[in-house]
Amino acid sequence: MRKWAKVALVGVALLGAGAAVLAYAATPKVHAGQPGEAPELGRRGPFAIGTQVIQIALADRPRIGLMSGVTGAMTDAPRQLDVRIWYPASAVSAAAQTHYEHIMRFPGRPSLAVSSLGFAMDGAAALAGQKFPLVVMSHGYGGWPTQFSNLAEHIASQGYVVAAIDHADMQADSVPSFVVSFANVLLDRTLDQRAVIARLAAMARAGNTGFAAQIDPGKIGLIGYSMGGYGALASAGAPYGYANDPLSKLPAKARTLLDAADHDSVPIKALVLFSPWGGQPDNRAWDATALARVKVPTMLLVGSEDDVVNYRQGVSWLFDSMTGTDRIMLVYREARHNIIGNSFDLGPNSDFAAYEFLAEPVWRSDRLNAINQHFVTAFLDLNLKGRSDRAAYLNVPTTNSNAGDWPVGFAEQLNGAWAGAEQPGYWGGFQRRWAAGMDLYHAHSGEVAHRAKG
Repeated sequence: MRKWAKVALVGVALLGAGAAVLAYAATPKVHAGQPGEAPELGRRGPFAIGTQVIQIALADRPRIGLMSGVTGAMTDAPRQLDVRIWYPASAVSAAAQTHYEHIMRFPGRPSLAVSSLGFAMDGAAALAGQKFPLVVMSHGYGGWPTQFSNLAEHIASQGYVVAAIDHADMQADSVPSFVVSFANVLLDRTLDQRAVIARLAAMARAGNTGFAAQIDPGKIGLIGYSMGGYGALASAGAPYGYANDPLSKLPAKARTLLDAADHDSVPIKALVLFSPWGGQPDNRAWDATALARVKVPTMLLVGSEDDVVNYRQGVSWLFDSMTGTDRIMLVYREARHNIIGNSFDLGPNSDFAAYEFLAEPVWRSDRLNAINQHFVTAFLDLNLKGRSDRAAYLNVPTTNSNAGDWPVGFAEQLNGAWAGAEQPGYWGGFQRRWAAGMDLYHAHSGEVAHRAKG
């Protein structure tokens, strides 16, 4: 993306108020991650899970309007966020599995109802007597909290409380309305994340019952996708800069609000960024000094051909510049921007706008889901639960997954065995020949990554 106008045109192509609902798409099945081809930690954990939606009312927040860029004036308005919670639960009935429904709207096109069948039970009683880390999830522009319910349910089943924010991005049907919508996203993402983390931590400390009683407020992780990643980097300690569009267009009052938020520490212990926005040269939201202020262990996941956030000059630059922390970056070769999200059976008659928003043109979405679940579980367990054994899944022996070495004898059948200590030359937790098409880079605090350029 090059400048504000181009950002606006791309956004309007994807979002907006549409016509009546004329199509319907559902996930083809519950994504349990088992048995099948999922790597070892991509398979459902031992906990049954419940789910519920809570509302978090926030203090009035300044809103950006059509004339704000000209006059600088902003109008205060109340903000309420819906937050979908998943949590370890007492035993639940499979007959009560939750359907997650959402309507996607596109400018001048039919809307699309999408549905995912989960394995959580709505309103199930929270498992008592145990504490779990909290993981907060933040979606991309125009997304919704259950767009990644597979990942959220998977994490919860491993012994976490997961909270997915509905940022309720303003829908746009023209360039002017997109400019207003996206400007408010630039303002809201980190502020929403900070507010939700603070409120849930306060609920845990106050002795609330149910899922809140499960939360360990000293063990919090944050996951952000695209614009959610843009917000998450700021929440993790990287203050925004305003030298480039579109942040340079924010009213002074909005900048003051964001700058003030930088003074409040966000107590996260692990940061996961899927295709984060804000590193691409023409829309760069930070400088290297700001990024070096992030001290939280970080994992980035991105497609090598991501042309929305620019893998080579954007996400890779973020990774290189975060010299204040240990970080890893998983790269899906040939993938573009949609490397996370439920797999929907869109069918041949769906408007192509839905494919552009939801589908990945090279990788199968269910395969991406399984691998994401594997690596996110390993990373969170290591950094939030102190599971040092999980490092074996992250400290892979070869940067290029295709270069892994797992010799076998003539006609030997492995029957889905995972690489472990007896296969030190192969990516841990993957079946032989199944770790393919990926690169994994490491960098320690104080150093720039030794990664392939180009």
